[in-house]
Amino acid sequence: MRKIVKEFNSTKNEVDELVELWKVANFKEKIVLKEEIENIDKKVRELEIKSLFSEKYDFNDAFLSIKAGAGGNDAQDWGEMLMKMYLSWAKNNKFSVKIITKTEGEMSGIRNVILKIKGNFAYGYLKGEHGVHRLVRLSPFNSAHRRETSFALVEVLPIFLVDKKIEIKEKDLRVDVFRSSGAGGQSVNTTDSAVRVIHLPTGIKVTCQNERSQKQNKTIALRILQAKLYKLEEEKRKRKIKNIKGETIDAEWGNQIRSYILHPYKLVKDHRINFESRQVNEVLAGKINPFIQKYLENKKYKN
Repeated sequence: MRKIVKEFNSTKNEVDELVELWKVANFKEKIVLKEEIENIDKKVRELEIKSLFSEKYDFNDAFLSIKAGAGGNDAQDWGEMLMKMYLSWAKNNKFSVKIITKTEGEMSGIRNVILKIKGNFAYGYLKGEHGVHRLVRLSPFNSAHRRETSFALVEVLPIFLVDKKIEIKEKDLRVDVFRSSGAGGQSVNTTDSAVRVIHLPTGIKVTCQNERSQKQNKTIALRILQAKLYKLEEEKRKRKIKNIKGETIDAEWGNQIRSYILHPYKLVKDHRINFESRQVNEVLAGKINPFIQKYLENKKYKN
């Protein structure tokens, strides 16, 4: 019921937006300002993207995780750059974001992070970001300032509403409790509240440490585990795979879905849809909607 009400309200808002756009576009006696035209254009593009959502759970909120791959310090720095890109994207598109857990890198950047992104169609927007992201640049971490290639794995999972759950048996879990790490100051928990949940049949591990209590961290970790198990089951049905762990993707050469090149030229290219942009700085600042829209259009037309 919650899901139906949420989808109804979202659809009503979209209809209201279309009505307002029609009124502005057809009010011939009014002088339409440049800002109004730009606003109409932006809303039309947003509605065009929403029209491409047709799959199960597109409407849901999402967990987005980033894990640094091959590339050492450069890869950890790249992971943080991606985190900032998605945080900016969420802010620009009026989604709320919460950092569920984050592990800092040895020198800089992050080793991994999990973001909870809430808002209508959060999963629908972000599902195409799932995969390996590759960065090519002059490294700030070596004295020779050589060109380096770094990788990070982005994983996107839907967050289920109350009426959709995958059963997780207690006997299939191992729960470890430990002291959470942080950057210092008030953000550090002073108790052993961090939780790592391991699903024994699949070997999936989920860590959560940013909540104040052990109970809260365990609850969120179980929700993430539930989403991961759902995704494995979907892949199992679609691809008829025999192993429940599914296909393992390593964050390294040959697996990238998108490349971000800062040297010797500037280019962002999505290898799945052959779509590219030379506005690298804008993309890294969170303006990734053109890539999202092209991916969704390509996926719809293929189907």
